[in-house]
Amino acid sequence: MAGPYRRAMDYLYLACVVTGCVALILISAVIPWAVFTRYVLNSAASWPEPLAVLLTIVVTFIGAAAGYRLNLHMNVGYFVGKLPDRLQSLADLIVQLMMGAIALFMIIWGWRLVEVTWHNTIADFPFLSVGVTYLPIPVGGLCLLLFIIERIFLGAPPDPIAQHRDVPID
Repeated sequence: MAGPYRRAMDYLYLACVVTGCVALILISAVIPWAVFTRYVLNSAASWPEPLAVLLTIVVTFIGAAAGYRLNLHMNVGYFVGKLPDRLQSLADLIVQLMMGAIALFMIIWGWRLVEVTWHNTIADFPFLSVGVTYLPIPVGGLCLLLFIIERIFLGAPPDPIAQHRDVPID
């Protein structure tokens, strides 16, 4: 049973990483365009800044879920590391449950934000619902919650980077 769930989480993780990377690449393309139009063409485009903000929301909530899965986030584990193994496991479970509460908050209140703003539009993108721009909040919360459930029931996923550290580079 663990195999198919872990594989599904691997695919979800990959989707989060690809989504976050594409958003980051687009931000990296949009900001120089804004600088070019403002300082070279002397005619600043109005859309790059709001688009960069929208893409930052995607990177923040979807990309952060992927980072959490592999424990790539900032944390302070010094004092927990000094505890006996049994208490370390308990502390980790408490952290996971607290993070689960945060993920549920993101899902519930993020979805409410999407609903409330669904019929509003952005001035620079009149075809785009404000609600759509907030969708990364509940989606990221759902991904985060699934990764937390994985960690609680199956343990931490294997680190793909660590698996390849000892491979010589030619």
